[in-house]
Amino acid sequence: MANTESARRKIMLILSDYYIPNLCIKIKITALEVFNNTGKTPSRHTLYKGLKIVMINVLNLNGRLNFLMISKQYHSTPSRQKYGNVFKTHLLGKPVIRVTGAENIRKILMGEHSLVSAQWPQSTRIILGFNTLANSIGELHRQRRRILAKVFSHSALDSYIPRIQQVVRSRIRGWCGERGAVTVYPATKALTFRIAIRILLGLRATDQQLTHLADIFEQLMDNIFSLPLDIPFSGLRKVRHRPSQPCCLSVCLSVCLSVCLPPSPLNPFPTSTESAVELIFAAFATTASASTSLMLQLLQNGQVLEKMRQELEQHGLIRDCEWLETLSRLRYLDCVIKEVLRLLPPVSGGYRTALQTFELDGCQIPKGWNIIYSIRDTQETAAVFLNPDTFDPDRFGPERDENKKGRFNYIPFGAGVRSCIGKELAQVILKILAIELTSAARWELATATYPKMQTVPVVHPVDGLKVRFHCVDAKGNKLPTEE
Repeated sequence: MANTESARRKIMLILSDYYIPNLCIKIKITALEVFNNTGKTPSRHTLYKGLKIVMINVLNLNGRLNFLMISKQYHSTPSRQKYGNVFKTHLLGKPVIRVTGAENIRKILMGEHSLVSAQWPQSTRIILGFNTLANSIGELHRQRRRILAKVFSHSALDSYIPRIQQVVRSRIRGWCGERGAVTVYPATKALTFRIAIRILLGLRATDQQLTHLADIFEQLMDNIFSLPLDIPFSGLRKVRHRPSQPCCLSVCLSVCLSVCLPPSPLNPFPTSTESAVELIFAAFATTASASTSLMLQLLQNGQVLEKMRQELEQHGLIRDCEWLETLSRLRYLDCVIKEVLRLLPPVSGGYRTALQTFELDGCQIPKGWNIIYSIRDTQETAAVFLNPDTFDPDRFGPERDENKKGRFNYIPFGAGVRSCIGKELAQVILKILAIELTSAARWELATATYPKMQTVPVVHPVDGLKVRFHCVDAKGNKLPTEE
């Protein structure tokens, strides 16, 4: 009885400031709609059905409502213009400090473990697991990061590159073989998931097993920021009570990671499926987001695509299998990738909690308060970037190098001790994708207009970006489609 009462109070506390008022409004609207349609006062049964529908929408099967709330906190231009780069707002009834601007971001990101501590939403901590790198703090986080860095070492990256190239080429051929349009965002998620499973973890999974695992991770991503209530209809309930991956795959995930990171005095932490899941999570949606944004920007900026092609021809990379050694010398391609990540960073921002009271931009941040910092706003409003709304890779070229004036104006991978541990791998994947697309394919928009962009859980087109792909020869001419 005591547990039931405690759970009831917890639910009411979470719902009271936001969900209950909105729920009452929705119930009233439902009642009015019934009355207007029938001319009769709705029965108790009708109102109960309406309440059930509203509760499903409020708790949100996919966690989307909470995503939208978080998105407003991350990217709210009117509020920033009205209140400045540091201001107080609320999220689920709790006070939150929203932060934008290079100097403010620098203090937050470089103050990890002293001024602030990483604070993921409760649903994220539950779904990913409490023993992961993302949910570790202090010395435990430092040790785990040092151990996990082996997976992303330069020698490891060198071994990944040929296999990444093979996977990317195979997927592009598949896209070109499609008779209709390809929805790019789901396609790139399938690509990055395959890379994570087969290359990063070295797991020899069948296509059927990969599809099953991908479905699980898709649901995980859909509910990663859902309402933290394990009750019927909630996103968290869907993830926690879904049958997990087959036992053999769970064992394989742990074994593969144990081989990469064997137990030793320097690695006292047992590797687990949680760690493998976190690796896939890190590589799955964010790299797919950036890959989709890359294709979108190249669609919209044909002159950039042509300039990329010229650079590849200068280095002899068009239809040349031995281009990997010169990957780092493709300066313009590097600028293109940077500009994609500046204009459309996959992750809009991050959470922190104040470990002590401190001052930021003239404002006092009380100990224990939550902080949301905006990567997207910071990069959009940085004064060092001329015409920030324009896709212009040359801004990162040697003649202009607009980013040299401030390290924290450009932070798509974060900074400090919690910067993205797999950022070099992500950039390698993007470069290989760009090279293979430019060399072997042409693509065109399959819809009348370009889609709008959604920012949560990561940046992606609302319709997934529908594109038709065509194979081309060494001269860039379209090849006939096989019947």
